[in-house]
Amino acid sequence: MTDRPRAPTLTRRDVLAGACGVAACAWARPTRATPAAMEAAIQAFTGGAPTVAGGLLLEIPPLVENGNAVPLTVRAESAMAGDDIVKAIAVFNERNPQPHVAVFRFSGLSGRAAASTRIRLGDSQIITAVAAMADGSFRTASAELVVTLPACVEN
Repeated sequence: MTDRPRAPTLTRRDVLAGACGVAACAWARPTRATPAAMEAAIQAFTGGAPTVAGGLLLEIPPLVENGNAVPLTVRAESAMAGDDIVKAIAVFNERNPQPHVAVFRFSGLSGRAAASTRIRLGDSQIITAVAAMADGSFRTASAELVVTLPACVEN
C-alpha cells in the first residue's frame, strides 16, 4: 500500500469557525456615515443649491438615554400657499449606518408641513433637517444630541 495524501475534509467545526471569522470582520468594520457623507446626501437632496438656516423647527431631545426610539418632530414655518409651499422635508444624520433618515412629502393640500416619528441612533451626533420649498429654495435646521445608550448595544 502506498501512502497517498488524504483529500482535506470540511467539518461542521471548520464551517462554524469560518462563519465566525466572517462575522467578526463584518462587525469590526465601521458601518457609520460620516459628516462628509451627510453633507454629500444633503447636496444630493438640494441638487447643490445653497441652503438657508431658519424657517424650519427641528425638535429632538438634547440628551437621549436610549437610542432605540428617539422622538423627532420637524415643522416648517410656511403658509402652504403660493410659492410658500413646502414640497418635502428630509432628515439626515452623521453617524448612523446611512446618512438618510427620512423624507416627508407635502403639497398645498397638506395644510401644514409637519411630521413626527421615532428614529434609532447609534451614537451622539448632529441631526439636520432640510426643507425644499416650491420656489426652489432650501431651509435648514440642525440639532446636536448626546446618546448615553446607543441603539443596537442592548442584548
